[in-house]
Amino acid sequence: MTELRIPGNAARVMRRLREAGWEASAVGGCVRDSLLGRAPKDWDICTNARPEEMRRVFEGWHTVDTGLKHGTLTVVLDHEPFEVTTYRTDGVYTDHRHPDAVSFVSELREDLSRRDFTVNAMAWNPEDGLIDLFGGQEDLRRQVIRCVGDPMARFEEDALRMLRGLRFASVYRFAIEEETARAIHAKHRDLGRVAAERIRVELSKLLCGAGAEDILRAYPDVITFLLPELAPCVGFDQRTPYHRWDVWEHTIRTVGAAAPTETLRLTMLLHDSGKPRVFTVDEQGIGHAYGHAKVSVQLAEAVCERLRLDTATRDRVLLLIAHHDAPIQPGEQALTRLLNRFGEEALRQLIEVHRADEAGKGVRPPEEADQWAAELLGALDSLLQKQPCFSLRSLAVNGRDLMALGIPKGPRIGEVLQALLERVMAGETGNQREQLLDAARQLAHLP
Repeated sequence: MTELRIPGNAARVMRRLREAGWEASAVGGCVRDSLLGRAPKDWDICTNARPEEMRRVFEGWHTVDTGLKHGTLTVVLDHEPFEVTTYRTDGVYTDHRHPDAVSFVSELREDLSRRDFTVNAMAWNPEDGLIDLFGGQEDLRRQVIRCVGDPMARFEEDALRMLRGLRFASVYRFAIEEETARAIHAKHRDLGRVAAERIRVELSKLLCGAGAEDILRAYPDVITFLLPELAPCVGFDQRTPYHRWDVWEHTIRTVGAAAPTETLRLTMLLHDSGKPRVFTVDEQGIGHAYGHAKVSVQLAEAVCERLRLDTATRDRVLLLIAHHDAPIQPGEQALTRLLNRFGEEALRQLIEVHRADEAGKGVRPPEEADQWAAELLGALDSLLQKQPCFSLRSLAVNGRDLMALGIPKGPRIGEVLQALLERVMAGETGNQREQLLDAARQLAHLP
């Protein structure tokens, strides 16, 4: 019998139900991840107890009525939530996203049969062991994402399942089973009915998956339906010795080369989106995309708006795209000015963007880009150990000091502080209080 290690509090919830005479099994993603040797983020439990019966079972425990209409009660133990859900079947999905109604049932089989993919349709309990009615364990072994039952019907019910399937395939680096893949290609336009916030969550996880390159390469129709700004990039020949691949293939490779964070991978997905719109060919037949970063920012701004990105993520993505092809010079003075312009976090991200962009061009070994980035980051680390002055906050004088010298309160204070900072960053004066006050007197023409 396949053994799963159920953590203490989840086991307590299951044991409470069973001692009260009800069935109880861990179900879904926690079973899948346990079989893969991964630590589950959540433990969901299913039972034949109806909602009102669950409330009686857990009377005196901390519970939250999160979705009793759909059969879900959340039990909280030691601040850890466990969703306990009655076996159910789903009614008609009028909106292609949520069932109009659910029906509670007494058999686990009926509940498992409504689920999206075989790898998510397994359950486990200590008495029965693994309950795998649809070949989920075998699909895990084969590394395949396959729908439970008819894929067209599953996606007709809930269009988001298509993007979830791509996300699972990317995260686990699995293949999409053939019929499931055909259904995704056939029905991907139904994703237009899904809320932008849900698209953003699944797309972000997809992009950060180990298999993101494979999914972007195999499903450009899905990606460009969600992000039509990228459609002109697919198959677009750059006609330049500086790029081996077309714009879409280059984009795919840069996504895979970047560190797996939403900000960086979304930046790489969109960084060259403006190229086809500004593309020209010179007399020698060489292609150019002058000004494409600016156009890419405009297109990316529309994407960020559509995906309802939070302000901080949006602003950082747009900043990185705007400067993704601007040269980064080594040397302490150059790095100090870059720190002044971007700040440490954004500068580190920009170096990573440049590294991924270069690695995705295909004209030089990616190890060269890795070495360039490592050396630059090493130089940055060494510079930061010296606590360089690269912001007004780090100047050894402030506005009050300048007013004490006799400089009147107002815009002139800011102008002098900025001039002092420029002198320090240029190495023309040290960041010592007396030196800066002397320089301030000169700048303000004070005796």
